[in-house]
Amino acid sequence: MILGVIPARGGSKGLPRKNLRILCGKPLIAWTIEAARQSKLLDRYVVSTEDPEIAEVARKYGAEVIIRPPELAKDETPTLAVLQHVLKEIPEADVVVLLQPTSPIRDPGLIDYCIKRFLDTGADSLATGFICKYVEYASPEMRKQQLRRQDIKGFFYDDGNVYVMKADLVRKGDRYGEKIERVILDKEQNIDIDDEFDFWLAEQVLKKRLGQPE
Repeated sequence: MILGVIPARGGSKGLPRKNLRILCGKPLIAWTIEAARQSKLLDRYVVSTEDPEIAEVARKYGAEVIIRPPELAKDETPTLAVLQHVLKEIPEADVVVLLQPTSPIRDPGLIDYCIKRFLDTGADSLATGFICKYVEYASPEMRKQQLRRQDIKGFFYDDGNVYVMKADLVRKGDRYGEKIERVILDKEQNIDIDDEFDFWLAEQVLKKRLGQPE
């Protein structure tokens, strides 16, 4: 079974109650629920939350809800622990697809593209992201090499949009494995909402995609 998991706790310091905040006419979490619903390769998808209001909204938009214990909804709770809790509730899952509601912008078919690539390559895990070329200003590396941005090789940075993992790895406490596949996305899909500016930026992108006036 290929299982989609949408983690959505009630607490958020950067943007209070952000999973329920209205973004272009619907709660933020609804964008990810609808993307999961449109997937043809997900056998099942669930929202993991401790929050009754989030659970109610998730069900309204057609999602199955797994209620997680409050101790798994703290600021310091790792996503891995949340996934392991879901897998205890749904032990038949073979593949886990993590879909964070803070990444509301996905091209049609993105989730299925990632799942197919994961399966076709025999990867242990897959993540979407971009090539980051940040180098600390005036660092020894920059001083020594006088690097131009176009000369920096950079590194892959996961953007939080889509992750695909072998369920057995997650059960063992590993999200990565040995064979890691990477999918590079455009900047619009890289948006991960953490604060007011991120929310505004996502809103502008979605308005453009929906053909709404900015």
